Amino acid sequence: MKKIVSLILLIALSFSATAQLDRSQQPKPGPAPKIQLGTPGEFELKNGLKVLIVENHKLPRVSFNLSIDNPPVVEGDKAGIRGILGSMLGNGTTNMSKDEFNEEIDFLGARMSFGADGGFASSLSKYSERILELMADATKNPLLTQEELSKEVEKAVEGLKTEEKDVGAVAARVSKALAYGVNHPYGEYTTEETLKNITLDNVRAIYQENYNPSRAYLVIVGDVDPIKIKMQVEKYFGDWERGADVTKTLPKAASNVQYTQINFVDMPNAVQSNISLTNTVDLKMKDPDYHSVLIANKILGGGFGSYLNMNLREEHGYTYGARSGINTDKYTVSRFRAGATVRNMVTDSAIVETLKEVNRIKNEDVSTKDLANAKAKYMGDFVLALERPSTIAQYALNIKMNDLPADFYETYLEKINAVSKADVKRVANTYFKPENGRMVVIGKGSEVLANLEKTGIPVKYFDKYAKVTEKPEYSKPIPDGVTAKIVMDAYINAIGGRDKVSQVKTTLATADVTIEGMPFSPKAVIKEMTPNKSSMEMMIEGMGTVMKSKFDGQYGYQEQQGRKIPMSEKDVNAQKAQKALFPELNYDSAELVLDSKTTIEGLDVYKVKVTKGDDVTIRYYSVETGFLVRTEKTTEAQGQEITTVEDFSNYSPVNGVLFPYTRKIKAGPQVIVLKINNVKVNEGVTDADFN
Repeated sequence: MKKIVSLILLIALSFSATAQLDRSQQPKPGPAPKIQLGTPGEFELKNGLKVLIVENHKLPRVSFNLSIDNPPVVEGDKAGIRGILGSMLGNGTTNMSKDEFNEEIDFLGARMSFGADGGFASSLSKYSERILELMADATKNPLLTQEELSKEVEKAVEGLKTEEKDVGAVAARVSKALAYGVNHPYGEYTTEETLKNITLDNVRAIYQENYNPSRAYLVIVGDVDPIKIKMQVEKYFGDWERGADVTKTLPKAASNVQYTQINFVDMPNAVQSNISLTNTVDLKMKDPDYHSVLIANKILGGGFGSYLNMNLREEHGYTYGARSGINTDKYTVSRFRAGATVRNMVTDSAIVETLKEVNRIKNEDVSTKDLANAKAKYMGDFVLALERPSTIAQYALNIKMNDLPADFYETYLEKINAVSKADVKRVANTYFKPENGRMVVIGKGSEVLANLEKTGIPVKYFDKYAKVTEKPEYSKPIPDGVTAKIVMDAYINAIGGRDKVSQVKTTLATADVTIEGMPFSPKAVIKEMTPNKSSMEMMIEGMGTVMKSKFDGQYGYQEQQGRKIPMSEKDVNAQKAQKALFPELNYDSAELVLDSKTTIEGLDVYKVKVTKGDDVTIRYYSVETGFLVRTEKTTEAQGQEITTVEDFSNYSPVNGVLFPYTRKIKAGPQVIVLKINNVKVNEGVTDADFN
């Protein structure tokens, strides 16, 4: 009874207090809480290595984070060398082979990795001394061999080739090169030529330059005894030789442009446009504006409810997400960026709306609600971060490496809380500079350029390496007498002729499938039967069939993880409309329009528009060979338009008919590559396969 009475009293008091609140007035924020950060243990070795220790005995684990404060340097004709060095480190030492080193780390259940500016290791605390010893050995005595150099250069070259058609990779390279200049450390880029210029002596020299204990910090967090760990650090790192500091002049970054401009790079394979407004800024963590800039950026594009995201995503549906960001840099200028990946047809509109929102935060006071939400987000993240022991060490490291006041983090929330509407507008006008900004656009020029020119913003043209180029030419004269029907007939003749192609009634293909971003490589079995039946089953070793797609001429479905989804009425009608495995055999001339003669990756092609009712497909045929090289189709899913692009290549004969043995499919951000292993014609397929 006593507990019940107490509960009733508590509810009554709460109701009374609530009743006295004036709900017409928004509560005023209270003072920011005082932050009391723990102080890491600290000592310094004679060679200059500075060590920070944060004890945490909740779990029997320990981590070691080695950070070397190296200023950015120009790599010039050996661009990429720091990345190569980072990939070679941690693969054995002069005292242990690569296999022995990696096997022992695995045996201890530990992790260890290195980069050009330091390394990281973690393990159970009972193995901490051995892991520290291995880390020190790898730091002081790396195994740098010609064999490993050749392997890493080869992998890096292959990575560059993969990025050649990656819109995101090209956007990152061009944006930095234009913003900083190609002779600045942040603007230069790696090429196959610069990678192959790197010698083993170069790598050893850059190691000696970068791995200097006088600029190094070792942060230790976890279940350790400070006295013992100090003795161990002195034992294993004490003989790390202090090298001579090499002073190099840091080139000045390129100036911001004098007026807003679009810097356009044509990528014919782009199914979406990457747009990014950028300008350089001079901002350090220790600057008085720092906290105000954090809040201003959070409101503009730093979260889901930001100006940019609510406009481009929520209001207009141009993109899955729009963001902005701004960095600090202790050595040189950094960058402000704002943008998104958007559908081709709305590229111009997305640019206009992005500029509108940036100018909005520069010209209008932010709302009380937006300001409060941005502050609350930073305060919440800050408080949550304090629950991690590594945060205390990281904050202490930041203070040292960025020359911050000793109370920087203790007063962090006070400074965030003190940011006013006037502060937001002031820093927005100081650091967000669309009037001096480049709107870097990577996209398919044949679809977006005409509308970009209509925005009234000057357009300048660059290639994929930020070099000035001429305006691309998209439409070439169609030779006299060429029609869409002639293009179709040329394709049929190129792959074997009408008689042989017409005899293909079924096909059975097996393929290896690569899905970008996925850790597995499925196998696929694809079956087709004239006029329109189709089946695809995808299998993963050890998991069996993980996906099916079937159409039996009247009904179709997709099945994934046991869930069967019927084909939509529109898709069923589109499938029924097919009259042959090779639709070019039976296209009606009324369905075809020869749109233009254009280029795809330097290859002259005819662009043919095929319309069947509401279904529209664009098909591209090589002018030289007649082969089908690409199809494009736009569909709507969940309120978003998605363009699916399928490329066909590596044509090979089967029973006198040529089939493409490589098919690359891009749908939104997803990329799937099918490498056909085998094709059978008119065998191995029955009606039952499509049920």
